[in-house]
Amino acid sequence: MGERKVLNKYIPPNFDPQLVPRSKKPKDDLIPVRMMLPFSIQCATCSSFLYRGRKFNSKKEPVRGIDGKYLGIQRFRFYIKCSECSRPITFLTDPKNADYEMESGGTRNYEVWHDERETNQRFEEEAEEEEENVRNLRRRRGYWSWRWCILSGWGIRLRT
Repeated sequence: MGERKVLNKYIPPNFDPQLVPRSKKPKDDLIPVRMMLPFSIQCATCSSFLYRGRKFNSKKEPVRGIDGKYLGIQRFRFYIKCSECSRPITFLTDPKNADYEMESGGTRNYEVWHDERETNQRFEEEAEEEEENVRNLRRRRGYWSWRWCILSGWGIRLRT
């Protein structure tokens, strides 16, 4: 029973590590990966839905060319097959938005949280713009009321 839990292995004195066969590199840099779908997809051929969280055996490859890296982060392309019609579906990683983007074979389903994030961001930007406009208006109003007091001979500054 205890021999199964041994962490160190016996290495004989005549062991030659160069005689150990090396693992083969996959063809075309396609690495098999067991993954869960990061978003829901509708197949373009049979219109069946592949829901988020479903496990697939996929192939992963690095994207080549100009779009292959974003700020030094490697982008990857994933190939899966539709479970109904076996059509290949591909999608890419998107490190810029910390998300994925569909490439071919299907369409990405609507996700509410995308719109919620964009709406919240738009409201924050509008609130910041409004604050800046009010600040600028108060600054200008204070300056011109001060100039008016000096020009009219009062010599005092009005409260703004």
